[in-house]
Amino acid sequence: MTTYFNEMYDNGAVRAPYARLEDWMRQMPAELRQMKQAEAETLFRRIGITFAVYGEGGDPDRLIPFDMFPRVFTAAEWTRLERGIKQRARALNMFLADVYGRGEIVKAGRIPARLVYENEAYEKAVVGFVPPKGVYSHIVGIDLVRTGPDEFFVLEDNCRTPSGVSYMLENREIMMRMFPDLFRENRIQPVDSYSERLRRTLASVAPAKCTGEPRVVLLTPGHFNSAYYEHSFLADLMGVELVEGQDLFVEGEFVWMRTTEGPKKVDVIYRRIDDAFIDPLCFRPDSMLGVPGLMDVYRSGGVAICSAPGAGVADDKAVYTFVPEMVRFYLGEEPILNNVPTWQCGKADDLKYVLDNLPELVVKEVHGSGGYGMLVGPKSTKAEVEAFRLKILDDPDNYIAQPTLALSTTPTFVAEGIAPRHVDLRPYCLVGESIDLVPGALTRVALKDGSLVVNSSQGGGVKDTWVLAE
Repeated sequence: MTTYFNEMYDNGAVRAPYARLEDWMRQMPAELRQMKQAEAETLFRRIGITFAVYGEGGDPDRLIPFDMFPRVFTAAEWTRLERGIKQRARALNMFLADVYGRGEIVKAGRIPARLVYENEAYEKAVVGFVPPKGVYSHIVGIDLVRTGPDEFFVLEDNCRTPSGVSYMLENREIMMRMFPDLFRENRIQPVDSYSERLRRTLASVAPAKCTGEPRVVLLTPGHFNSAYYEHSFLADLMGVELVEGQDLFVEGEFVWMRTTEGPKKVDVIYRRIDDAFIDPLCFRPDSMLGVPGLMDVYRSGGVAICSAPGAGVADDKAVYTFVPEMVRFYLGEEPILNNVPTWQCGKADDLKYVLDNLPELVVKEVHGSGGYGMLVGPKSTKAEVEAFRLKILDDPDNYIAQPTLALSTTPTFVAEGIAPRHVDLRPYCLVGESIDLVPGALTRVALKDGSLVVNSSQGGGVKDTWVLAE
């Protein structure tokens, strides 16, 4: 039977980070817990925090389940994680600069050329162009799992437009409102500086043609997008305009924003739109979401786009297997955070191993996200495994496989009381003139007993994540 690392208990004894939470947990009667849970849900609804699930009928906007039991890290644990996250973000950006430039890592034989240059996320439109300050991925969301006291693994990298940071901020806000005593009794590092740090990071990569204070805007696909709440939330916190493609236009060497006081020049666009839709003259001609001519202005140094078009080639799940090699190649260091062992189904030997051991493995689409398009072997029926086998055989290059990790658990409030549930972690690393990380992250929790899938679209919830001060 698989044993899982419990982040609160070690052989029955409470681990140091959770020492002050045990009494709080035990002294909370069921009625108070239910009342507080209802209060949290009311607050989430009032604030309007929902996410969208498409294709299932009914109202697509759902309230994300919030678990009131916080997840806690010591300052020492976080310091190690922070070093590893910043190292990885630095290497990923150096890789992007390289593959859109001289391609030294490919020439050195450290990563296959086809994985890069034949990748659907590789944008030929920006080959040879260096974005402002040489930064490609400005917000790097790195998904981590824990399997032991000192064992952390990177599950995947998100270099394009990682979502979920609004939950990190709102989870904290709601916990502080509901349990102020907990924050008086525990020295918890704050996360509320994230929006200012994000604004500062975006402003720091303004293009050379920018004179004076950079004007930053957040470009959203609109209110039908699943993360629209987050777009409006972050724009509001940063004090920048939330715009759609129709609010912007290109004239001369610059991008302009339509306002009631006339056009205003835009210097930095924090885009939450996929590459394919940002400019119909360069990418998909049927896009109604982007700004015609945007890429010409970008390539001539008139505007910065964050994250840079083409950054997605670095977070492809097949390229992921080479990130430790990137760290060694560009930084001359050993990776602080390890990858999960990964088999690439496009390789004959790996494919044979995967097909022989399919019921024990987790298999993912190379470009999949949100918990869709994946197989969790141990939790699947024989029929589901066999159906997935045919998918892999049909297009082996489209899949990677990983062992089923023993994800750590944290105490979680459930209908019966308190029970361990599996969790992962997504910190948000900001990359501009410097690399920055707030002491906090989004913890996602698999609320179904025994489930290892934490995605909100698959029934997962969220928790507040504490980093204790020294």
